[in-house]
Amino acid sequence: MACDVNYESKQHRKKRYIVFGIITIISLVLPFIRINGNHIFLLNFAEKQLNLLFTSFDMQELYLMPFILILLFLGVFFMTTLGGRVWCGWSCPQTIFRTIYRDLLQTKLLNLRRSINNKQAPTKKGMYLQKTIAIILWSILAFIAASDFIWYFVPPENYFAYLQDPANHTVFLGFLGGITAFIIYDVILLKENFCVYICPYARVQSVMFDEDTIQPIYSESRGGKIYDEHGVKLWSKPPGEYDDCTGCEACVRVCPTHIDIRKGMQLECINCLECADACVPVMGKLGKESLIQWTSANEDERGIKTKYIRFRTVAYGIALTLAFIGLMYMGSTKEHMLLNINRTSELYKIKDGGKTVENVYTFLFQNTDSKDHKYYFEVNNKDIKIVRPSKPFSLKARKKERKIVILRTTKTLIDTEKKDTPIPITIKAFATDDKDKIVVLRHTIFFYPSETVLEKYKK
Repeated sequence: MACDVNYESKQHRKKRYIVFGIITIISLVLPFIRINGNHIFLLNFAEKQLNLLFTSFDMQELYLMPFILILLFLGVFFMTTLGGRVWCGWSCPQTIFRTIYRDLLQTKLLNLRRSINNKQAPTKKGMYLQKTIAIILWSILAFIAASDFIWYFVPPENYFAYLQDPANHTVFLGFLGGITAFIIYDVILLKENFCVYICPYARVQSVMFDEDTIQPIYSESRGGKIYDEHGVKLWSKPPGEYDDCTGCEACVRVCPTHIDIRKGMQLECINCLECADACVPVMGKLGKESLIQWTSANEDERGIKTKYIRFRTVAYGIALTLAFIGLMYMGSTKEHMLLNINRTSELYKIKDGGKTVENVYTFLFQNTDSKDHKYYFEVNNKDIKIVRPSKPFSLKARKKERKIVILRTTKTLIDTEKKDTPIPITIKAFATDDKDKIVVLRHTIFFYPSETVLEKYKK
C-alpha cells in the first residue's frame, strides 16, 4: 500500500518531467533538421528569409507571419480556456529551467536543498563550493538554451561559423551573451518572481477562465474552510469534525510560486499540480483521495460534469482551424521567384523620326528557390518587343538582381491627338529551365505618346 501511495504522490510530477524532456529534445533537435536546405521554422533576418515547414519564403512573403501569430495567440487562449495556466506548469521554459536548477542541480545533485517537496525553504547555509558548482553548471546550460533560441533565427550552420570568427560578428555575440546572461539572472536570482510579477500571461489569464476551466482546486467542502471571503487565514487546520484537511501544509511547502492553494484561485498558480501530488500521500494514509484535484469549479462545487465542448472552446477551435487553413493555403501559393516592376521617371522615348517608341523599366528579379535558374520574360502584346535584356540571364539561389528593361514598339498602338495613353500590359516572367513551375505574372503599363507629340518628331 505504501508503495502505491508513493507512486500516486508522484504521478503528476513524473508526467511533467516526461513532458519537459520531450519539449527539450524537440526544441534542441528541430533546428538541425533540414529538407532541401530548409528548416521547419527559421526566421533568418541576416538573409531576410522565413523557413516554414521546410519551405523557404522571402521577406516579401511575410504575409504568412500574421497567420503564425494568430495561431500562436489563439492556441494559448484555447489552452487557457480549457486548462488554465497549464502552459506555465507543463511547457514554459521558465518552469523547465527552474525545475532543472532547483530540483535537479541544487537538490538531487548537490544536496543544497533538503527535499524537492519543500520549495519554500532556502538553500543550506555554507556549502559555497557546491553553490559555485551549481552556478557554473547552470551557466553552461543557459548558454546551450540561449544558443537553442538563436538557432531559430540564425541557422546552426551559420551559428558555429560565427563563433569561429567572433571579430566580424560582434552583434551576434552580443545577442548570444545577453540572452545567456538573462537566463542565468532569471533562474538564479529572479526565480518565480518572473511568473508572479513580470509575465503578462498571469494578468490576462483570468479573463479567459470560466466555471468549466480545469485547474487545481482545493475541495473546501471536504477539507474545510481555511480562508474567509476576504482572503484572511482563519487557521491552519479546520476545526470541524468532518473536515479532512490535517493542516500539514505539505501543499504550501511544495508550491514553487509560494502560494496556498487552499485560498482559492490565484494569479500566481501555474497549474504544476505539485500541491495535488503533495496531498495524495497524506490523504492516502486516511484512505481518502487528495483534497486537491485538477478539476473545474462546476464539478467541484456543484457536482456538474465539466463541459469541454462549450461556446468558448468551439469558437477558439473554429478560429484555429480557419487560421491553420489560411496558413496552409497561403503557404501553398509560394512563388519560387519574385518580380517587382518600377517605371523610370521618363514616360517614353521617341526615336527614328517618331517611328519607334520605347519605355524603360526597372525589374527586380529574385530567385527564392534553393537552386540556380535562368530567367527571361514575355510581353502579352505582340506589337511590343523586348530590346533589353536580349537573352536569358542566370541568377543564383536566393539572390536578387536589378535589370534595366527596354520595351519597344514600331506599330501605332493607339491614335489620339490630345494626350498620352497608358496601355495595360502583362509581363510573364519564368525560369527557362522550369517554365511550368516557376512563372509569375505582373501587370504594368506601356505609355504611348499622342499623335501631336509624334508629329513633332516627324518634322
